[in-house]
Amino acid sequence: MVARARKADPAPRLDPIRLDELRDGDPGAIGPRRVFEGERFAGGDLSGRAAAGLTLMECELLDLRAHGADLQGSRFVETRFERLDAPNLKARRSTWKDVEVLSSRVGAAELYDSGLHQVLFEGSKLGWVNLRASELRDVLFRGCHIEELDLGGARITRMAFDGCTVGKLVLTGVRSEGFDLRGLEFSGVEGLEGLRGAIISETQAIDLAPIFAAHFGIEVRAS
Repeated sequence: MVARARKADPAPRLDPIRLDELRDGDPGAIGPRRVFEGERFAGGDLSGRAAAGLTLMECELLDLRAHGADLQGSRFVETRFERLDAPNLKARRSTWKDVEVLSSRVGAAELYDSGLHQVLFEGSKLGWVNLRASELRDVLFRGCHIEELDLGGARITRMAFDGCTVGKLVLTGVRSEGFDLRGLEFSGVEGLEGLRGAIISETQAIDLAPIFAAHFGIEVRAS
């Protein structure tokens, strides 16, 4: 008898972030190519601030407003964002490793061509999330409402949703392994080929049947 290979566990592998004995940091000091480690930034307004190439390691940011802040190419490692308010978050080509984004409101999140590894989004309201051409590994959305999630051209390894809704899901050119959509309620899908290898529920399969039929030019008639 030939043993069948077991499929890898699709659940994202996330370790809780422990941030102890943080020093009080000054949000006004955040700027381009600055490096901060072990600091807590409470309050503050980074709106319109130039902060490209910023590095935050083992930091916590609370009640921060960052509308239009330029965070291109920034690195966030073992860092927690809580109650972030950013109608427009500019963080293209950024790196997120061991990061939590909690109870936040982000309008347009420009995160394309970025790397997200072991990242949790929880209890947040997100508008247009642009993750095109990004590398996503061990990413979990929990209790989030998203207007549009654009994953076009992304490479995904273990990404899941728990109690989330999204208006439009863009999957054009997605390559994935362990892409679990069972905890996501979505209204529309663009790029059906990006579902190849994804995990969906029976209910989702039924809901998607008319979309599949239209995509493949199948005419469904009553018997």
